[in-house]
Amino acid sequence: MKATIWLLALLLLVVGGVLVAARLRWRIATARRIARLDIAGVAPRPARFSADELRGLPAPVVRYFRAVLRENQPLVRRARIAQRGDFLVRPEAGEWRPFHAVQRVATHPAGFVWDARIQMAPGLVTFVRDAFVEGRGSMSGSVLGLFPVISLEDTPEIASGALHRYLAEAVWLPTALLPSQGVAWTALDDSSARATLTVAATTVSLDFFFGADSLVHRVFTPARARTVGGRVVPTPWQGRHEEYEERGGMRIPVRGEVEWLLPGGPQPYWRGRILRVDYGYGR
Repeated sequence: MKATIWLLALLLLVVGGVLVAARLRWRIATARRIARLDIAGVAPRPARFSADELRGLPAPVVRYFRAVLRENQPLVRRARIAQRGDFLVRPEAGEWRPFHAVQRVATHPAGFVWDARIQMAPGLVTFVRDAFVEGRGSMSGSVLGLFPVISLEDTPEIASGALHRYLAEAVWLPTALLPSQGVAWTALDDSSARATLTVAATTVSLDFFFGADSLVHRVFTPARARTVGGRVVPTPWQGRHEEYEERGGMRIPVRGEVEWLLPGGPQPYWRGRILRVDYGYGR
């Protein structure tokens, strides 16, 4: 009996050690990407927002910046964004699971590292990391940090999809959408405009739709990279931004949802809330 108890105790210690080691490996890999994201960056120029920069921009874009920024607002160089929400893990069954995540963002050059934990069941967590660093996109997922479920990296399609994400989420640090930060704006109509951004060898565009309050409430692209059965399929995609609040002197949306626009209808797969944002403005 005692031998059985000792055997079980030893087994639990071994399993616990394996899980701790797996989590540590995941954290180290994430930390390395964050370090590269930070080292690659340079301080933005100019250092502060001026309304002079809005000259020549489409009218809805001018109204947006006037609504979310104040004169002399420091330009964001980096941000740490804490999130929580729900993620669609099994589209065929409509199965959503809660997640919490921390996202690091840099603006020069544009990039991010999203590190999330999705609660699949009591005691069962999937680690997910989505990143765009030094012009390269990557996506990784692993159950408990031990059993890989997805690993995609360094293809033009993954880079394009990741940069689309960066551009859509730049409303969380609105100075990143200014022309001085590399974003080119083209008029569509009085309530929408197209933003285009190039990083390294990747160029993407998103259509921004502004409400009566001049704020961004929807972004859209007719072709964002979507992984289906190991293949990448360009698919219409959109994101929604709601509940604007003031953070760091800027107005940003703190609730959102993203979805693929499939032939059978929209398929939302991420809905979340911003819990906290910490901004950095220089080295």
